[in-house]
Order: sequence, then structure tokens, then C-alpha cells
Amino acid sequence: MYAVITTGGKQYKVAPGDRIRVSKLLGEVNTKVNFSEVLMLSDGANVTIGQPKVDGANVEATILNHGREKKVVTMKFKKRKDYFRKRGFRAHYTKVEIGQIVNR
Repeated sequence: MYAVITTGGKQYKVAPGDRIRVSKLLGEVNTKVNFSEVLMLSDGANVTIGQPKVDGANVEATILNHGREKKVVTMKFKKRKDYFRKRGFRAHYTKVEIGQIVNR
């Protein structure tokens, strides 16, 4: 069984037991979170596609930890003008473990 969920503006294909990194979620470590925006649901034989979401379906997950991604560095440069800008950015993420996929 697997599902396609959306969170943080991105879509993820998940199955029970998967560990994924998503954009930062509010919540403490070892707490449960529900992803209610399920776009597609499959149990092997049957596939349910939402329009845009599958009604009554949600994915339960547990927060494992919070962290920050590797630094992304951007640079702007203009030749012969003594202009150089360097900026860095580290995005926050939350690592979750998918528990069960519920379809009511």
C-alpha cells in the first residue's frame, strides 16, 4: 500500500515504514502528525485518485528529528565594477517516519 501526499508545496510517494524529509513542521520529536492532503491512494489492486484530494484519507507519521539542510550558496558578480555578493541559506527540515495509511 502506498499514497501520494503533499506538504510544504511538494509531493511525496510514501508507504508504511518509509522515512522522509519534509519542510519544517511544528511539533516535538516523537509526536504524531497527520497528512490529510492525500492526492492518490493504492492498496495493490485498487487505485483511488483524488479530485484534488481523496476524501477521508490521511497518513499518520511520527516526527523523528528536526535539522537543517546543507548550505546553498548564491553569488552575484559584475565584472570590472567591484561588485560581488555572496549569500548562504540553510533550509530547515523535519524527518518523519510514516506509520499507517488510513482510508475511511
